[in-house]
Amino acid sequence: MTLINGEPDTRIDLGDRGLAYGHGVFETLLVAHGRLQLLDWHLERLRLGCDRLNIPLHRIESDVVQALGRLSGDDAAVKLIVTRGSGGRGYAVQDPDLKPNWILQVSDLPVWPEEPATSGITLYPCQTKLAIQPLLAGIKHLNRLEQVLARGEWTDSRFREGLVCDQAGFVVEGTMSNLFWVESGTLHTPALEGAGVTGILRRWVIEIASSQGVSVEIGHFRPGCLAHAEEVFVCNSLIGLWPVVALEDWRWPVGEMTRFLQQQLDKEYRAC
Repeated sequence: MTLINGEPDTRIDLGDRGLAYGHGVFETLLVAHGRLQLLDWHLERLRLGCDRLNIPLHRIESDVVQALGRLSGDDAAVKLIVTRGSGGRGYAVQDPDLKPNWILQVSDLPVWPEEPATSGITLYPCQTKLAIQPLLAGIKHLNRLEQVLARGEWTDSRFREGLVCDQAGFVVEGTMSNLFWVESGTLHTPALEGAGVTGILRRWVIEIASSQGVSVEIGHFRPGCLAHAEEVFVCNSLIGLWPVVALEDWRWPVGEMTRFLQQQLDKEYRAC
């Protein structure tokens, strides 16, 4: 199912600023056990992204929320895109009354026959570097070419995800996920004020770990820090948590904290 501004459609105006300039944001949400998961957090990040890109979300927010509220039923992946709207040439928005466009797509969940959530995955060491741009860091804007290029570095099915660093050489995230590792009982994850996406599951992991008395360190780390990790995992809203068992010559077991967080996430979803 695809809705454009609330109506069933699959065509978009060629003058849409999201298409022309990537002037927009998106959210990827999970429908599980008949409910949209962590919806409030997704809407919070959507508002932040629109505010950052000067998109007047208030003009369409009630329609978007109503459409999302009608979603239920079978497990599904939901993609919500909000653009600055259609009209005019050039980078500047000529019409201050230009109304944003929104697109809602509902599709089947992806299937992973090898069960990476159980057996774990191998990371590919991406050479593509993320630009450091604080104005765009954290939000899910429509300009994903860095991730497209990073993901295009491998075709070998042994690699399910890639590790990406910024231009300063610090670890940031996966091509589609956030990264965590455990060292000496402390949970570590990269700071994202310069590049990367502040994932909804990243936020959930930090909150749950902290509530359990686990120390969480957010900072700037070189890839070599992973050599000292006791367990590693990646996460996003659709995949949940995937253990990482290998990166180049490094190997890790599927750890106790990863399994604990997977169990807690399953309880969170089923409680809704």
